Amino acid sequence: MIYLDNHATTACDPLVVDAMMPFFSGSYGNSSSPHEFGQAAAAAVSQAKEQVAALLGADPGEIVFTSGATESNNIALLGATQQHKNLGGTRRRLVTTATEHKSIVAPLQYLAQQGWELVYLPVDRTGRVDLIEAKRLITLDTLLVSVQAANSEIGTIQPVAALADLAHANGALFHCDACQAVGKINLQVDSWRFDLLSLSAHKLYGPKGVGAVWIRGGEKQLPLVPLMYGGAIGSLRPGTLPVPLLIGFGKACEVASHLLAQESQRIGALRDSFEHNLLTALPEVTVNGALTERLPNNSSLTFGGLEAEVLLANLPDIVASTGSACESGSIEPSRVLLTIGLTREQAFSTIRFGLGRFTTEAEIRAATAQLIATYREVSMWLA
Repeated sequence: MIYLDNHATTACDPLVVDAMMPFFSGSYGNSSSPHEFGQAAAAAVSQAKEQVAALLGADPGEIVFTSGATESNNIALLGATQQHKNLGGTRRRLVTTATEHKSIVAPLQYLAQQGWELVYLPVDRTGRVDLIEAKRLITLDTLLVSVQAANSEIGTIQPVAALADLAHANGALFHCDACQAVGKINLQVDSWRFDLLSLSAHKLYGPKGVGAVWIRGGEKQLPLVPLMYGGAIGSLRPGTLPVPLLIGFGKACEVASHLLAQESQRIGALRDSFEHNLLTALPEVTVNGALTERLPNNSSLTFGGLEAEVLLANLPDIVASTGSACESGSIEPSRVLLTIGLTREQAFSTIRFGLGRFTTEAEIRAATAQLIATYREVSMWLA
């Protein structure tokens, strides 16, 4: 099998697995316990927090561990709005894009039902935000702007630093869902000027079920109302810490930090070769998203005249998807693809390929050959 669905999830790096294993059966203490087992676990959690922070260019005290990016996004959006409301604030505008992940869109739509004004920034055909329109729509009434660092379907990288500046010029907070970008491109919270950021371990070769929200200055500097209660007083995220998962998360970030430049270049070259050979052999195929401002591992391709599900059904050795995993099962075409101007027919003919750390040149050659042959064969059947 050739796995090309690394936007949905990644395999745990063997170094990550090795780092986690002792904390399942040997050093299995509760990190809140005062005894030796607990203190050993607490020290390991502190190290993991330092590793995550280092990848972001952040302070460890600004990291709050969560169950993943979905929880992190909800903490950031719901926590910031409720905090503002509790303090008697009068700002009521929330700004985002229609191409965000469902874990951004859903809580913002919930807030809209509670009386908040929800505004969507327009994007161009590559999926990038129109900064001129953003300057008009991000106003003094805006409390928070939430825009992803990079799109999970088409890979487009947003001008988030410029958007953060527009938010700050109007006294608003800027939140970034950086789930797809962290570990793929060099993302430093200071130079990108965020206030809140969400990330998830399983998108960067760590374990599933763990993520983090980064808060500029930490919880005391930028207070958020918790979604849950039951921990220490003032705790944003109560509950027993899943120590092995946190250790794996930290190790994944450490490995990503060491490999980032080399890995991005290698994977980007594989992706470019993949697209070049496909487009040369199949003129019916087109690329979606930005050609330059794009994640190095992303390739969103529309196979003109053939439904993607039909093509994938005839490619049993290739693992890929037709869109975001959170939208799987939907009978509707991708809202991301519709937003950037594709027709319903084109959207239903689109496959998302996500290359990764363990993707080889031989696999890309084999996948390319299989795609070309199968597209031609199935197209003849249906002609």
